[in-house]
Amino acid sequence: MATLVSFHAHPDDESIQTGGTLAKAAAAGHRVVLVFATRGEHGEVADGFLDDEEHLAQRREKEAHASAEVLGAHRVAFLGYHDSGMMGTPENHHPGAFWQADLDEAAERLAAILEEERAEVLTVYDSDGGYGHPDHIQVHRVGVRAGALVGTPRIYEATMNRDHMRRVMQEAVAAGELAPEDIPDVTDMDTFGRPESALTTAVDVTGFLDRKRASMAAHASQIPPESFFLAMPDEAFARSFGIEWFIRHGEPGGIRETDLFTGLA
Repeated sequence: MATLVSFHAHPDDESIQTGGTLAKAAAAGHRVVLVFATRGEHGEVADGFLDDEEHLAQRREKEAHASAEVLGAHRVAFLGYHDSGMMGTPENHHPGAFWQADLDEAAERLAAILEEERAEVLTVYDSDGGYGHPDHIQVHRVGVRAGALVGTPRIYEATMNRDHMRRVMQEAVAAGELAPEDIPDVTDMDTFGRPESALTTAVDVTGFLDRKRASMAAHASQIPPESFFLAMPDEAFARSFGIEWFIRHGEPGGIRETDLFTGLA
């Protein structure tokens, strides 16, 4: 069995981006380690949600551990940086923000975990962080550098398949579940993820969607029951999230893999 380290910007990212893949890997007997750059202290939270004197970072750390238990992850670690907020916000400039982190220093923090775990597989995000979030972009930069430092054999960039997203929306329109005017403009869609031609790996996680959804629900401060993700009917959720998409770092596009462990013991 192999060890997979999945590197994320904030608690809840692991659920949305890779939850099915992580649950599937753990169920197959692989060791799964979650690493978060920040505790997501600048996320939005409903008034009155937190307990008296409780900070959002504390709640999100608890939620990360609850999610890890749902997914079957064996370890949760934090690199200790501050949430950088959205691009262009004042939080970007905080000296402790992940966006401001020295690349080599941050990579060494992650590399220490990769080396300790003897990780064969590392997941990060694509170079745009999926949709341009500064901490997500930094996950890519730091993760790739850390993998190079210790010679991690496989690095996968978790991303979204924008062509698949378009197909799902078109199917929803045809089924009367979505109004045509609610489909995002093509230009807007082109800011998300990558085209299908750039992808290398499609992981079928339909057998683990219950865990993916339960993992999302564990992050109640960010993903309440009435949220887009949790309010979706099961069939629509399966169409949208039944496959998780990756780019094997350094490899040309073309989907030819169905998991992250082919050829590993």
